[in-house]
Amino acid sequence: MSKDLLLEIGTEEVPAHVMPGILAQLKENAAKAFADSRIACGEIRTIGTPRRTALLVKDLAEKQEDVESENRGPSAAIAFDADGNPTKAAQGFARGQGIDPKDLVEKDGYVYAMVHEKGKETAELLQTILPELICGLNFPNNMRWRDLDFKFIRPLRWIVALYDAEVVPFEVAEVKSGKVSRGHRFLSQGDFTINSAAEYEKACEENFVIVDQEKRKAMIREQIAEVAEKNGGKAEITEDLLEEVLYLVEYPTALCGKFEEKYLQLPPETVITPMRDHQRYFPVKDASGKLLPLFITVRNGGSEHLETVQHGNERVLRARLADAQFFFDEDRKKSLEEHREKLKTVVFQQGLGTMYEKSERLVELAGFIADEIGADEKAHKHAKRAALLSKADLVTGMVTEFTELQGIMGREYAKLDGECENVAIAIDEHYMPRFAGDNQPQTDAGRIVSMADKIDTIVGTFSRGKIPTGSQDPFALRRQALGLVNMLIEAKWNVSLSKVVAKSMDLYGLTDEAVRTKMQSDVADFMRLRLKNVLEAVRYDVVDAVLENVDDIYAVSLRAAAVAKFVETADAAANIQAFVRASNLAKKAEATEIKENVFVADEEKALYDVYKSTNSAVASLVDGEDYVGAIDALKELAKPIDAFFDAVMVMDKDEAVKNNRLALLYAIDALVNKVADFSKIVL
Repeated sequence: MSKDLLLEIGTEEVPAHVMPGILAQLKENAAKAFADSRIACGEIRTIGTPRRTALLVKDLAEKQEDVESENRGPSAAIAFDADGNPTKAAQGFARGQGIDPKDLVEKDGYVYAMVHEKGKETAELLQTILPELICGLNFPNNMRWRDLDFKFIRPLRWIVALYDAEVVPFEVAEVKSGKVSRGHRFLSQGDFTINSAAEYEKACEENFVIVDQEKRKAMIREQIAEVAEKNGGKAEITEDLLEEVLYLVEYPTALCGKFEEKYLQLPPETVITPMRDHQRYFPVKDASGKLLPLFITVRNGGSEHLETVQHGNERVLRARLADAQFFFDEDRKKSLEEHREKLKTVVFQQGLGTMYEKSERLVELAGFIADEIGADEKAHKHAKRAALLSKADLVTGMVTEFTELQGIMGREYAKLDGECENVAIAIDEHYMPRFAGDNQPQTDAGRIVSMADKIDTIVGTFSRGKIPTGSQDPFALRRQALGLVNMLIEAKWNVSLSKVVAKSMDLYGLTDEAVRTKMQSDVADFMRLRLKNVLEAVRYDVVDAVLENVDDIYAVSLRAAAVAKFVETADAAANIQAFVRASNLAKKAEATEIKENVFVADEEKALYDVYKSTNSAVASLVDGEDYVGAIDALKELAKPIDAFFDAVMVMDKDEAVKNNRLALLYAIDALVNKVADFSKIVL
């Protein structure tokens, strides 16, 4: 037999952004707890609202599964005396296992206790499991209340624990479990009784609580779309805002508000940002994508007095938009370049000068990168101009008030100043990607300034010894490096990372050779880890095989793709084994000069001839980034390598012959490593 289980943890309102993690954590912990306790169950669900986190378990067995175990004890020689009687060691072992010493079984020179453990009643076990589930939840921040020695994300107010219709009795933080829950703060009559676990969701809904987040999300989405359509527009629903609103309400009702059309003269982002990021409103656009003077918000309540709620929200947004208008008008009294002077008062990082000095470095570094990629004159000019203006909007009133608009306001102000379109776009793009999943820069100028900015930040921060460790990354260097790797691959740029880092060190005035060498190593290691993340869809051994040299990040991605394709072919194993045989002995080479007149066996002469022709072909193919073709060319070496090893003794007594053969293998290994270190491939 089985029954359904309900655990509802009632609290003060939990921050919206942590609710998904709490629900996932509770589900995972519950599944593990029941498995560890040998209690069979059906579907496990976790649902919740800002004030409640609920665990629902279908078909939870009424009894723990019985278990048979064979527990080994002391050796037979110790367990029994000369007359075959159990010794104190055997008696103690049997007592510990809960059996009679005469029931011990001798096998393989040891005594064993065959123990049958009868399963306990689930109702009894739940009295321990459920409070442990509550106390076992981890949160980014905790609260204490009253004089209790207990921490939770928000104060506990009630607990419902029902095994079918029976209460599971326990207590946490002086809150006793029961069958009484609480309805919506304003719409319900207060407390209500849940008669059984199966009736939970229905009972909540009758008390104006839509406890299933997926059902609540569908309601919110449908209501927003319906209200927007009714007002002649289409709501712009972003998933992150929808999820935040989802965990702010228990009983959602969408409504539409308005704002003055004069604010539509502002750049759209200056209206949408305070609306969406600060007030959690959904903007509304017309069929052409143009912003309308409307917004949609979701209240935590019913449809009563919507007009009052609407006016209240309109009043709050009006104040925000009035601020935006004021800051915009004040900012426009100066050009973006004139704002730049104020950057002299803004510190970039301690010990790394001001943002003004950073922008000066970016101009030089952007010009260097433009030369490295062979950018045309226009892109070169646009990149340097964008770099000069890239940080100017940081001191504008608009960005000071709405920090999310950095780069965006630089773009808009640059356009109003009459700057070239590409310069304006590059000012915005150089911050990309701003978050995981964000777009990459699309213009050459934007990419150049983006790379310059990220390298400057990484080199500068590393020079202060602030290399990210563990979860600590206060300057978001991992995100910036990951964005840089993705951008270089998407742009298909062959840029020498070490050259750009060296130029950045020059601009910082880092001249000590030991410091410069360590910096190159640290940056390469840092980028290598980010590249490994980007290539996570590729076999791990293939990734390891191409990551030795990450100076040209785009080339590494091409080599990884080529090797991944090669290792799946039928003849890959034989070829790789030949390459690895050569590599193993190549490490012993003391000289690299190959002397043809020292060759003795025909097989080594033949291998050298194939090497020479292959070397030329591979060099040409690698220069053209045709790594698939380069691997095909390298395959020509496999049979001659095998023939070489079958016919000759590499470590010959004659030192000249031995060193010449090792030099040949060294040259072959160096050639193969232009594509990959095949010794890392797992066959």
